[in-house]
Amino acid sequence: MTEKSPSGSLRSLITVAVAGIVVVVLMATGCLGDQSSGAPVSPSQQITVTGSTTVLPIAEKAREAFEATQTSASILVSGGGSSVGIKAVGEGTADIGMTSRDLKPEEVAGYPDLVRHHIADDAILLIVHPENTVNHLTLDQVRGIYNGTYTTWDQVGGSARPIVVVGRDSASGTREFFSEYVLAKEDFTRMQEEFNSNGGIQQKVSRTPGAIGYVGLGYTEGVKVLLLDVDGTAVEPTLENITDGTYPVSRPLFMLTNGEPDGLMREYLDFIMSAEGQEIVASADYIPVQS
Repeated sequence: MTEKSPSGSLRSLITVAVAGIVVVVLMATGCLGDQSSGAPVSPSQQITVTGSTTVLPIAEKAREAFEATQTSASILVSGGGSSVGIKAVGEGTADIGMTSRDLKPEEVAGYPDLVRHHIADDAILLIVHPENTVNHLTLDQVRGIYNGTYTTWDQVGGSARPIVVVGRDSASGTREFFSEYVLAKEDFTRMQEEFNSNGGIQQKVSRTPGAIGYVGLGYTEGVKVLLLDVDGTAVEPTLENITDGTYPVSRPLFMLTNGEPDGLMREYLDFIMSAEGQEIVASADYIPVQS
């Protein structure tokens, strides 16, 4: 039989003592579960919000303001695209989904309990590098660029520089809207470079003199926004022109819940629709839907 050394016994006693102290501290701070019920004691409420990168800036700014006053709330916000948000909330892996397009028939059929919450309006902006001499395009010219008919800028009033076509990936609600409204569901050119976020497009265009891309209202830093030629008039995408329909490429933005929301989901959505929340919508360069 092997005897323990005195130093080994002392270390064992210290280990047991420290473990006991940790357990007491954890119980005092509520980090261990209620052993009588088996339910963990949670110091905060938490919900997850995921989906459209167009809606993402609103969700993030609203989260910051909401959590500043509701200190027990934790709201986890992430992007991924409208299709990701719809699927996540429909399948219960997220509490709130964000989408910049309406639901497709198969999504309505697959997730019949989804409830839409119209939180803001947005417009699709055409952006180019600041050095580009083109200031405005018709929708027909934009369609021609994105379906591959036009491949150099001199074909639409600019220099002989090749056009670098930049767009969103297949999970994007912005791409869905652009495809339907601008391309009339024609195929995108195979030369299009695809990105999974508005920010990715913005960054690519800001660094590429021949590039053109399409983004939501909140993504204009470091790029030049093109005007759209509507019946011979170059229309700037101002909030006034978007709101009254003069600027033609606009759309609603939604947050989705699986059934009517309650608890923290309801509080967060109510905050976004409040006067303060709609001011946040405007500060993020989107269009409020509540006065």
